[in-house]
This record gives sequence, structure tokens and C-alpha cells, in this order.
Amino acid sequence: MIASTSNASRSGTFRIGGYLEINRLGFGAMRITGPGIWGPPADRDEAVRTLKRLPELGINFIDTADSYGPDVSEWLIREALHPYPEGVVIATKGGLTRSGPDIWKPVGRPEYLLQQVHKSLRNLGVEQIDLWQLHRIDPKVPVDEQFDTIRSFIDQKLIRHAGLSEVSVDDIKAASKFFDVATVQNRYNLVDRTSEDVLDYCAAQNIGFIPWFPLAAGDLAKPGSILDVMARKYQAHPSQIALAWILKRSPVMLPIPGTSKVAHLEQNVAAADITLSDEDFAALDMEGRKAFRSKV
Repeated sequence: MIASTSNASRSGTFRIGGYLEINRLGFGAMRITGPGIWGPPADRDEAVRTLKRLPELGINFIDTADSYGPDVSEWLIREALHPYPEGVVIATKGGLTRSGPDIWKPVGRPEYLLQQVHKSLRNLGVEQIDLWQLHRIDPKVPVDEQFDTIRSFIDQKLIRHAGLSEVSVDDIKAASKFFDVATVQNRYNLVDRTSEDVLDYCAAQNIGFIPWFPLAAGDLAKPGSILDVMARKYQAHPSQIALAWILKRSPVMLPIPGTSKVAHLEQNVAAADITLSDEDFAALDMEGRKAFRSKV
């Protein structure tokens, strides 16, 4: 498989909020920061080269957050890609504060969320954010207050569409009373099916489902495992098979594998060239479910 000839357009398309058309295979910009998602990346030039490569590979959906760095990821995206190529959708998130590496604390007070939206607008150099997501629901703030605040961002045209992250079906239904939930970003991969019901609900409602940590495969990636066997069958890397499985799982699935290396980015995009047979998809699905059940 020749990664340099691959293009994310082969992953199919999805319309966020029914309007913003993107190629389903996107890019997660968390890894273009330092260790613990704190500070600048170890190789800043390579991170910028990686970002510049995105439109060349057909990736027109980029997901970031004000808390990545913090701010570093948004700054680098602007540096590398602004003015943004036509059709590129930048999604960001707010609602988590940072006080050090690997430290994340939800803050959902309306004034804080408003401050972060305005900061992201400046960081990214845009007049309106295409997709803004509540990074986490703050349990210390009334949930209706948080959702009403997001509604106000849409009304003020600060953001075009709104999404949620790490939520339940009930959370989505509650938020939908205030605004149209365009996307949901929960952890999901071959061996982590905690959000299976959320994915099914999103598929029924045509809500984009953004799986974070999409390439995790646990023991299924070991030599001799089913993922290893499939990789040899399709002449691919195990991570590419895991990503191809994610893409086939549902038409609302919008995976955003992240990296700060051009070579790794090209390898990820090459997964769009892989079309798993129904039988191979089912076999992987069954083994993934077994692995998940063994951990819960």
C-alpha cells in the first residue's frame, strides 16, 4: 500500500449539522503539543509540516481544543493553514481548564465558556467557529445552564454548529432541547464499546460521531492476533485495519487519528483505501466485543 497516493476523500463524506460537508477521515490535533498535552511539540517544524500536509491528503476536518497546550494546537493550526483552504472545517472544544501536564478540570460556568469561545476565535483567526464542542459537562454547574449558554453562542453567530463530548444518550436528548446536537465525541475503538448505544443513537439521528482514541486495539494487535492476520491479508498495518473497521462501522463515524509526524499521517490516510469484506468486518467486530467484555 502506497501511502503517498492515498486521499481522505476515499473515506466517504458526511454533512455536519446537515450542511458542512467533510471527508469522514479527519485529523485530531491533540498530539501536536508536548508531553502530557502540555506546551509546544518536541519537533515544532515537523508538526507544522504535518498540518500543511492535511489539505494535500484530502483531510478537510480538523479537530482541536483550547485546552491542547493549552492554546498551542490552535496557534499551530492557524500558523500552518491560515487563510484556510476552501472547504476546510475547523472544530474546537472548550470547557476544560489546565494547570499542568495531564491535568484536566471541567469548568462549565457561562462566563468561562464565553471567554474560551472568544479566545478560540482569536487563536484560530476566524470570525465564526464551524463546530464548537463542550469538552466535558461540568457536574458543578446546572446542565441546562451550560446548554443554554451554548445556544446563545449559536444565536450570536460565534459558532455555527455545536457538539458534545463524553456524553450519554440522555445527555444528548437533554441538550437537544436547547440546540441541534451536530456531533458527539466519545471514546470508541475496536476494543472499547462503552459508547455503543450512543453511536447507535447518533446513527439514527444523523449526528456525527467522532471517536477519539480510534486506533487502540489492545491485545488484538499482538503478533498472531486476528488484527495481525487481517493486516497481512490486506497488506496493511494493524492500525490501518483498525481504522478501516471504524470507518465501516457506521456512516456517521468521523475518526480523527492524530499525529505530529508526516509519515504517520500518510499511513493513517492510507486506511481509506482499505475496504474490509463483510466477513472480515464481522470477525473483527466479534473479537473486539470479546476483548471488551473481558475487561468490564
